[in-house]
Amino acid sequence: MSFSDSEHGGEKEYKVFRKFSRDRLLYEMLGAPSEGGKSSWKVLIMDKVTVKVMSHSCKMADITDQGVSLVEDLFRRRQPLPTMDAIYFIQPTRENLVMFLSDMSGREPLYKKAFIFFSSPVQKELVNHIKADSSVLPRIGALREMNLEYFPVDSQAFITDHDSALVELFGEDAEKSKNFEICMNTMATRIGTVFASMKELPYVRYRAPREQDGSPEATRSLIPLKLADSIWQCILKYKSIPNFPQTETCDLLILDRSVDQIAPVIHEWTYDAMCHDLLEMEGNRYVVELPGKHGGPPEKKEVLLEDHDPIWLELRHAHIADASERLHEKMTTFKSKNKAANIQSSVHCRDGEMSTRDLQKIVQALPQYNETVEKLTLHVEIAGTLNEYIRDMGLRDLGQLEQDLVFGDAGSKEVINLLRTLQDATTENKLRLLMIYAIVYPEKFEGDKATKLMQLAKLTPEDMKVVNNMKYLGGPPQSKKKSSGFSLKFDGQKESKHAARKDRTGEEEETWQLFRFFPLVEELIENLSKGQLPKDEFSLMNEPPQKADKSHRSSGSIPPNGRRPAHSMRSRRTPTWARGNCSDDGYSSDSVLKNVVPDFKRMGQRIFVFIIGGATRSELRVCHKLTAKLKREVILGSTSFDDPPLYIEKLKLLSEKDIVKDPPKPHSW
Repeated sequence: MSFSDSEHGGEKEYKVFRKFSRDRLLYEMLGAPSEGGKSSWKVLIMDKVTVKVMSHSCKMADITDQGVSLVEDLFRRRQPLPTMDAIYFIQPTRENLVMFLSDMSGREPLYKKAFIFFSSPVQKELVNHIKADSSVLPRIGALREMNLEYFPVDSQAFITDHDSALVELFGEDAEKSKNFEICMNTMATRIGTVFASMKELPYVRYRAPREQDGSPEATRSLIPLKLADSIWQCILKYKSIPNFPQTETCDLLILDRSVDQIAPVIHEWTYDAMCHDLLEMEGNRYVVELPGKHGGPPEKKEVLLEDHDPIWLELRHAHIADASERLHEKMTTFKSKNKAANIQSSVHCRDGEMSTRDLQKIVQALPQYNETVEKLTLHVEIAGTLNEYIRDMGLRDLGQLEQDLVFGDAGSKEVINLLRTLQDATTENKLRLLMIYAIVYPEKFEGDKATKLMQLAKLTPEDMKVVNNMKYLGGPPQSKKKSSGFSLKFDGQKESKHAARKDRTGEEEETWQLFRFFPLVEELIENLSKGQLPKDEFSLMNEPPQKADKSHRSSGSIPPNGRRPAHSMRSRRTPTWARGNCSDDGYSSDSVLKNVVPDFKRMGQRIFVFIIGGATRSELRVCHKLTAKLKREVILGSTSFDDPPLYIEKLKLLSEKDIVKDPPKPHSW
């Protein structure tokens, strides 16, 4: 089991992933004592990478509460503050070290004392360079490896901030570029700091190479192996850290985007995914247009769809129809039970006469009333906007066909009919449908068939590059090329049955028809927890002793041949797991873990999943779901989180040879 270093009453406290990272930054680093142990104001100095690490974990108010009066950029000219201590949170690079030494060496240093925290392991030669400056050494209060160079984007997710990884690693001739090795090495270092920071020693599993013939496809299929090896080499160096475990404490599964090419493009019908797919959002910021008060012009209100909003936390993984219903129920329930609303209603019934007592009650109830009504109104407006887009864009019919294709309930006839019917469908939506169609029916894109589909959909050859470029990601382990076209058939698919997944009707209660889809990551995590991942498809970097392997697994045994029993790759799923412990005022508790597993000490070992080339919101959703189901915190990592429009833009670049591969930047979280 994984615990934090803090203890309360002799018992160690379990901290979820994001809180663990936040507390280390605030208390281990910013709480570093000044000279004499006295609390005083200090300066925080960061570089362009560590400032992003800090901003993903902490708010400015948190930093100020730790006695930081000023935050500075390492590479900008700064005012001397010789009476104040400085905390340097920087990457261990030569350039950063030169800047630090110029700050603190000589007769007049910029700061009284320097506390240096490196975001990742520092080379000995750089440490020796610091020691060689006799004027700097007495002014150093601390010199530590913080080992925290990842970017939390959710309570159970992080990125390594490699937005261009899909292009740099999987593009045409990508392995010949210097960016390939740079990307791989930086990615491994940052993932390694996750385990160093949390003091976790993982069993490192990775998706085994699918080709061994030296072809470009074979080279790309080696990427998970290469990353696994680099991560393992990083982790081995951490074994000398005090209190770092010497035996395995968790699981790490390394995948790449080819494991599931449907998840990034299919319409995901949760409130969270629909917001990021359909609305013009800047990261998690969205500007809502609300009806004007007293008949005035519409008012614009910026809303942050983040963990601090309990309504968002409760509804983000719910189906959009379910979320809409529950929002209206919350608004009705709140207004019926709130004093201010009841008094205002009764006043209207008394022809507008209001007593002093009524006014006093309203004033007492107004703060909660106004805040709650405002939050609910914002979400009601957002859900209403989403439903308008769904109706105007014909997404119900499109989404139904997408899921029918995935589960083998539709074929060429239905695709052709929809393309003829939805003449006003956007280019993006038609491409997303054809991408799913190509995965399920790859033979329909051989020869001139792809050209006919392109003409029917009224797309250009430039548009169709997206469909053609899926070949750079290949397919899951058992896919084989059988013709000049590319094959994207998924594991478990039979020739006679065109389906990427099969339903397992009855496994879970079915509520919403368009909630059938789930990403492959869900079943991979479940099989990992049971010890049933097929060994020929998912290799283990550090093979455990037989006894240890049994003891750290959940119930379930591996068949003698090492293969899992026949099963469907996608089954019906429902949003009922995501329902929080709702209160009548429209709020719910702030964590899936708190909702479902109140006794953290009974949580099993953590499961880490890292997807090279970008993760999706549906994959994040199932990590939250499985945390509750498996009673093991499931943490999702990736090079980036990509919504469908951005993923399509990146996919277009995979076939470009002679350009500087710089895909469009996603909005920050």
